[in-house]
Amino acid sequence: MAEKLLASDPHSCARPQEAVVRHLELQLTVDFAGKRLQGKATWHVAVQPGITELWLDTRDLAIEAVTLDDDATLTAFDLGDADPVLGRPMRIRVHPTTRTVTVLYRTAPEAAALQWLTPEQTAGKQHPFLFTQSQAILARTWIPCQDSPGVRFTYDATVQGPAELLALMSAENPQQRSASGAYTFRMPQPIPSYLMALAVGDLQFQALSHRTGIYAEPATLPKATHEFADLEQMVAAAEELYGPYRWERYDLLVLPPSFPFGGMENPRLTFVTPTILAGDRSLTSLVAHELAHSWSGNLVTNATWNDFWLNEGFTVYFERRIMERLYGRPYADMLQVLGQTALHHTIAELGADSPDTHLHLQLAGRDPDEGLNEIAYEKGNYLLLTLEQLVGRGKLDAFITQYFAEHAFQSMDTAHFVGYLRRNLLEQIPGTEAQLQLEQWINAPGIPPVAPPVQSERFAGVEAALQSWRHGATPTSLETGTWSTHEWVHFLHGIPEHITAEQLADLDNAFGFTNSGNAEILTAWLPLAIGANYEPANAALQDFLTRVGRRKFLLPLYKALLATPAGQARAQQLYAQARGNYHSVSTSTLDTLVGKPTLA
Repeated sequence: MAEKLLASDPHSCARPQEAVVRHLELQLTVDFAGKRLQGKATWHVAVQPGITELWLDTRDLAIEAVTLDDDATLTAFDLGDADPVLGRPMRIRVHPTTRTVTVLYRTAPEAAALQWLTPEQTAGKQHPFLFTQSQAILARTWIPCQDSPGVRFTYDATVQGPAELLALMSAENPQQRSASGAYTFRMPQPIPSYLMALAVGDLQFQALSHRTGIYAEPATLPKATHEFADLEQMVAAAEELYGPYRWERYDLLVLPPSFPFGGMENPRLTFVTPTILAGDRSLTSLVAHELAHSWSGNLVTNATWNDFWLNEGFTVYFERRIMERLYGRPYADMLQVLGQTALHHTIAELGADSPDTHLHLQLAGRDPDEGLNEIAYEKGNYLLLTLEQLVGRGKLDAFITQYFAEHAFQSMDTAHFVGYLRRNLLEQIPGTEAQLQLEQWINAPGIPPVAPPVQSERFAGVEAALQSWRHGATPTSLETGTWSTHEWVHFLHGIPEHITAEQLADLDNAFGFTNSGNAEILTAWLPLAIGANYEPANAALQDFLTRVGRRKFLLPLYKALLATPAGQARAQQLYAQARGNYHSVSTSTLDTLVGKPTLA
């Protein structure tokens, strides 16, 4: 799809229809002491006839100079007014014949994409650590760029860091440390800016297969290698479903626990949270999700953040198909039910009639992170489940495979996707679109009534156990010996909110929830403990909030605190202690929810 077909991006000041970036040569020097990157970004550009300006997105960057072509000819530039969400547009004077534009710049210590960790915040406790999080529009805080998912480019990079640390990017990566701390990178496939990624730390590599492996701190690597032993099988299962893996290698980087997401699908190098290292491989569906993004998101990308469901809805559907193929339909059904629970909770929070429950969003003027919720993920997946029921898996799989193949390394907006879906699937089976109620899914709130029920046979046993417990059975008499993490989470979700501290103590004595090393179980347990003022869980709550930065876990815990009579003061006290360990992706939400500490 050419740029002229793409929807206009309200979250970028770039004008790619006039002058567009095609390739980046990036030089970075990592300064841990100053918490800065010193950068030189050389953009190879295509300028339309008669155009004399290149527009880039920036936020909190100190621009030192801009040159053209021979890297010696200075050119004029100016920065527009600062917008709290978009940053400052950068307008650079170019010529119709300009081929390269070089920007010399420095990042700010508070750059929102960059998380600078002290040694104490790492697993090894000996060395500092840096990682980036560019999604959704934070790449502009560490690289002057056309920060829109509708603009793709290839890149080469050199990174100079401390000699004792390893540098990695979303590119071809080293597997051994350089004696000088200098590294070179190459990304030959075109990617959007939100998939630019950098990590620098005390890291080691362990291969899992000829094309998969794990990077982690030495203290974490053995556990991570065990947890992700099925990684190659996941890649093979994904290829069997929807076509060849197009990125050569698929490696994981296990980050320190302050990482704000479960995972980030940076090409060739997925970033993952250590909170999925449960010891029993029970939380690896998150890795299947990030792997699936290698097709839905990285290969075919939402053109704007209003089209975010095109990335995430397909990815959730794909993720659960991978898990079904590896571990069976009953396992995947549990994931579907948990996803449905989260979806209904999100709709209840947003409001049944809220336009933010449409699949196609209207996020202009707002931070696109507001659209990164279960609507895009689970409502998008539910649309595909409904379509599967109507046309059959075989036809839907053939359509998805064709869709990925025909639009590889391109961007897609909702309007063009709907047209493609109609031409290549719905019109082949008359009456399907009316049955699907496609317009209701895309541009109406809530869930259309045509959506099929989602059920899990394995959760039937959980429901029976809950029923027995409600009728007086002791916790130790419940048949829980074969339960997975998902069954335990479903059990905890089924406990009534008005439970007493004494009842929680009985459950805790039987099952050890407070001391669980499983973050999913702990995050389902702690809100119950907060609501009942179950004091034995207080230390675990404080430890979790000060150690873990994953936003998915933080929000329900702080919300649970704020819902209690003395919760405001307690939440603010804990947040003041923990905020320095959180990425800006988390603090930007929590500062509003809890209140930014005055001396943070």
